[in-house]
Amino acid sequence: MKKILSILGTITLIGTSTTSLVACNKPQEYTPEELAKLKEENKIDTKDENIKNNLEWITPQEKPFNEVEKRYYYIVWKKDKWEISKILKNFPIEVGKEYYIYKDNNYELKFFKGITSTNKIKDTFLFYSSNNPFSFRRWGERNYDYINYIKSVYRWNLDTKGPDLIVDENGNVKVNE
Repeated sequence: MKKILSILGTITLIGTSTTSLVACNKPQEYTPEELAKLKEENKIDTKDENIKNNLEWITPQEKPFNEVEKRYYYIVWKKDKWEISKILKNFPIEVGKEYYIYKDNNYELKFFKGITSTNKIKDTFLFYSSNNPFSFRRWGERNYDYINYIKSVYRWNLDTKGPDLIVDENGNVKVNE
């Protein structure tokens, strides 16, 4: 009886672990109602109505980098501390080519578009990596210890340069006034 219970316990443990690992790397998908609520919650707190109405918090499920929009993007990401990078995304992403937003000896933040094993072109993804071998992450994915290396992404929805934003020590975005 003990052997049967031990075998059942092992099978249950292995099955649970495998399911959990697969679920960890799946990007969060929101319903339209959840997405609208989150967009409202993630608006930048400022008195400037132009910024409130045109700076939009976005998610990976919206696939923002597939098109050439000629829009500015603000990416809040973790280096030694929270950083914010601003990029004008006015170029197409070619399959298999890396487009660096930031790169030094320890950190990389880049766009990448790949292909599947069946030669289907994937969406363009935003990737983060550091000299820590376990930190390579696609925006929207979380690793086993639930660290978000890319905290948030905002898009400026006008053709103008966009506001001057800063990020505090907790990764919260603010207008530099």
